[in-house]
Amino acid sequence: MSIDKINSAKAQIASTSAYRTLAEFFDPDSFCELDALVKSGDGFAEVTAGYGTVEGLPVFAFAQNSDISGGAMSRAQAAKLKKLYKSALKTGAPVVGFYDSVGGRLAQGTELLAGCGEALGMVSRLSGAVPQISVVTGVCLGTNALIATSADFVIMTREARLSLDVTGKNADADYNAEHGTAAIVAESTEAAVQKARELLTYLPSNNLTAAPETETAEPSPEGSCLVSKTVDGGSKFKIADAWGKTARVRLARMDGRVVGIVRTIGKTIDCPSAEKTARFVRFCDAFSIPVITFADSDGFECLASAKRLVSAYAEATTVKISAVVGKAVGAAYIALAGTGANADMVFALPDATVSPVGIEAAAFIMAPDKMKVPADEQKTVAEDFAAENLSAFNAAQNGFIDAIVELPQLRGAIVSALDMLAGKRVPTVAKKHGTV
Repeated sequence: MSIDKINSAKAQIASTSAYRTLAEFFDPDSFCELDALVKSGDGFAEVTAGYGTVEGLPVFAFAQNSDISGGAMSRAQAAKLKKLYKSALKTGAPVVGFYDSVGGRLAQGTELLAGCGEALGMVSRLSGAVPQISVVTGVCLGTNALIATSADFVIMTREARLSLDVTGKNADADYNAEHGTAAIVAESTEAAVQKARELLTYLPSNNLTAAPETETAEPSPEGSCLVSKTVDGGSKFKIADAWGKTARVRLARMDGRVVGIVRTIGKTIDCPSAEKTARFVRFCDAFSIPVITFADSDGFECLASAKRLVSAYAEATTVKISAVVGKAVGAAYIALAGTGANADMVFALPDATVSPVGIEAAAFIMAPDKMKVPADEQKTVAEDFAAENLSAFNAAQNGFIDAIVELPQLRGAIVSALDMLAGKRVPTVAKKHGTV
């Protein structure tokens, strides 16, 4: 093939939507395409792949090309993905995939299945070694959806479709967000690209490097929420807010360093919130991102998700700092701020409560005579009992709280603990993996 024909072929590929998406995703003039001339049948492969930088950080990325055979998965596409994944594993760089495909080239039969299986196997091999982000900008069904949702984070555009069911059942963005599949929903492809770029600035390149640091920023103004008063201003990155209503997870920065934030909001932790938090803690642990937990909860809604959350905290060897900012009752205390969580440091606000059971139940058990009052007065009596007998000061006196701090000093206390724990090393039991 002459150089003119090669340049013509490259120009044809560069005019496609997938190429334009990747050019927008990477820093200007940093995108280098891989296997640009690979053929699939009579045309070019249905995916554009390559590497470049995002905010100066090296990243591998691919985009299914709906302008070429509808972006259908094929032997050639699977081979390109496999090669890209191998390169990411060798170099320790994140992988971002943009999904928009009508399905697969079914005429390729078992060869197509084998290619998809190899791609899925590589995604699994990369899991926990380098961060992976999937951005669904169009249709992503069947095996494509299985590959996409095996990433650490899934970003969907509002009009995208994502489902294992090839008929597209339960495929819309809101459904996937409410059921924990999509971590972020963006209003457009452009917004999704920017979200992926922003997310990468919070992530380490791989499990052997630290997340990028920035300059310290002062916390948000006084009127903002507790977490905003503690982390660097403007640094909160919201994750999976539509999944579970009683716990929130965030990536943020403290003193310029990336941390994972878990915030329970004073109610019983529902099953989706527990599952979301467990998944988030495991991700942070895989990439040694410190986990800061703001605990305020009176327990769990269901046992199955509670045990997974307890296991996630207990097995995590990354830095874990907890602050009891409200109630820490029973299993919620054990999981989020106690021995079950193996917390490295536990702080509490002066008005926090630590109790083995609910406040009223504790009052009935520990002070039955005081509770012999009319029913409408029992809550007040129980709260007075808790303030006297179940306070954070009592827990601190018994060695279960490391320090009582006022809210204005909480940020400084956590930052100081992060400094002290920066060199944390914990040997673990030799095993393949946990089974909880």
